[in-house]
Amino acid sequence: MQIKMVGLDLDGTLLNSKKELTPFTKEVIAKAINKGVHVLVATGRPFTGVPLELREFPGMRYALTANGARILDTATGEILIEHLLSKESAKKALEITEKYDTLQEIYFDGQGYAKDEKLAHVERYHKDCNMWEYVRASRIAVPDIWELFYSREENLDKVQALFADMEERKAAWEELSECKDLNLVSSLKYNIEINAAGVNKGKGLIALGKMLGIEREEIMAIGDGDNDIEMITEAGVGVAMGNAEEAVKCNADYVTGTNDEDGAARAIVKYVLGGGEAC
Repeated sequence: MQIKMVGLDLDGTLLNSKKELTPFTKEVIAKAINKGVHVLVATGRPFTGVPLELREFPGMRYALTANGARILDTATGEILIEHLLSKESAKKALEITEKYDTLQEIYFDGQGYAKDEKLAHVERYHKDCNMWEYVRASRIAVPDIWELFYSREENLDKVQALFADMEERKAAWEELSECKDLNLVSSLKYNIEINAAGVNKGKGLIALGKMLGIEREEIMAIGDGDNDIEMITEAGVGVAMGNAEEAVKCNADYVTGTNDEDGAARAIVKYVLGGGEAC
């Protein structure tokens, strides 16, 4: 069946290790869009964290953000699908994660916020040095997370915690797992991303497909992390990156090259452009 929509994770998938979009990848995405295929980012990041060149990529009309909590029409700014984390649920997540040595982040309306003192030492919590600049640039530093939390009336996109210690992360995961109103995923070995129960990239991608008249079998999803498993299993064609976690590869229909080998672009060539353009 012809692929009509492609959902692409960002970190470890569409972006290489230097957090760059390569010329080959841009060329392939443009060719897919020109063929009439809907190509969109499907990321745990908020929309403000999506690289500008992707937000403004010609013909890239939609964006799945915060693990599916919010799906946008990027041309109009309209929110098409929204499943937010209630203040009550977010409060529980914050109370649990603040027991540990973490960089806590809260996300309102597509923007991430973090405590200024913790953000100043992002290298303690983010093990990938290529992410430090992105984190500092995309989060708003605040003196007190709780003060901001209580000052806002609206529900949250998600809560995220990055851990300095892996044993503490394990303990926090176990405690958070007891809260049935929360959905836990991780895009990194040292983080926990917390959404409302039932929210994941897979459900979001399928829901957007229905809005656009696209069947599940006509959707391809490409990713590398734990938070990509649902969309890889839900999509008609699920592709794992060569650098993906083993659990992701086990759930995929196909394993492509790594993110430093233009693996995502090569999968698009194979399944969308007919295979003849990969080199």
